[in-house]
Amino acid sequence: MARANRNPQTQGVRTARTLLIVAVILLVIIGLVMVYSTTSVSLAGQGKSPYSDVIGQALFAAIGIAAAIALWLVVPYHTWGGQFTWIAWGIGIGLLFLTAVAGTEVNGAKRWLYIGPIGMQPSELIKIALLLMVIRIVNDARQHTIEPRAAVTQFILLIMAPLVFLYLTQSDLGTSLICVVGIFAVMWMGGISGRLLMGIGIVVAAAAVYAIFGTGFRSGRLVYLDPWGDGQGGYGTGYNIIRSYYALAEGGLLGVGIGNSHEKFDYLFASESDFIFAVIGEETGLVGALVVVALFLVVLYAGLKISEGAPDELGAMISGGFAIMLVFQAFLNIGCTIGVLPTTGKPLPFISSGGTSIVSSLLIIGLILSVERGAEAPDKHERRRQELRVHAGGREDQPWARR
Repeated sequence: MARANRNPQTQGVRTARTLLIVAVILLVIIGLVMVYSTTSVSLAGQGKSPYSDVIGQALFAAIGIAAAIALWLVVPYHTWGGQFTWIAWGIGIGLLFLTAVAGTEVNGAKRWLYIGPIGMQPSELIKIALLLMVIRIVNDARQHTIEPRAAVTQFILLIMAPLVFLYLTQSDLGTSLICVVGIFAVMWMGGISGRLLMGIGIVVAAAAVYAIFGTGFRSGRLVYLDPWGDGQGGYGTGYNIIRSYYALAEGGLLGVGIGNSHEKFDYLFASESDFIFAVIGEETGLVGALVVVALFLVVLYAGLKISEGAPDELGAMISGGFAIMLVFQAFLNIGCTIGVLPTTGKPLPFISSGGTSIVSSLLIIGLILSVERGAEAPDKHERRRQELRVHAGGREDQPWARR
């Protein structure tokens, strides 16, 4: 689809930028408050400083903010349509192999990589690298700099093969699903035909069904449909979901107050990370939980609005694809917490405790903002291209465009 010459101000891009920044700042603040609430008492009981975890989270947030500002103000988004993407992809693949070789197994899955005392979850960074590579491949195909057959080959070797390797070595269906959603968003925005997308979707759906039902521990996660019927009266695989229900029920409309959660005291597993939304619901009630949901919807709206006002398809794919992928992860986490989806072990962006998670989430915001900056002040080559563009029925002749 050809993009018209748009006025960023009339498209509300600046307003979207402001909304995005405000929403992200509020989410980060909420995250710091909730990390302190969920960890301070247990740390004090261990004779440690009750502030140690939240200070660490704040330091990682500062690193993520600095990196996001650098991506926003220093690195033009057009960079990701060229060879620089290979560097990001290479780093991601290197971390993927390093985790498979030297990673640490936690809760039955080898997803953690420790460098000295610092632990990281490389999958949070790998999903960014893979989506950037998808964007480059689709953009090159649209610009006819590579043949369709070469684009398909690159997609299989550079995207699908690493995803399969991630799934097999880290047993990480959640990250694989998040990546697939981002990939579909990028391909749709890039003009891939609906027929091709449907075919890919059928293959992905079949693979997901096998991944869930083909292994016992994943099929066991379907206990969320009836956690009390886990074979152990709710004390087996359904235990944590039940404790999450208790937390949300106890919170009621307005919550029991910040710091007053009962379930976080060794009842609810991973209350500071995977199930932190349950503690938010308990301490701030339905109102507080809905505020968090609303903030993520603002992030999605702002990202899509910036995508709409992007000067070209490359910017549209970066902003829209990453916004959809990020917010999908948020709703995947929330869905697991409230019992409408099986547990995947994915953190809640900006809020869950974890340095890699908050840094990667803020990197995504930096990428989205870089598109906004490009839309607000396109370079001289883009302006000249817009001036010389000849519209042919409002649509470019693309042999693989939507039909």
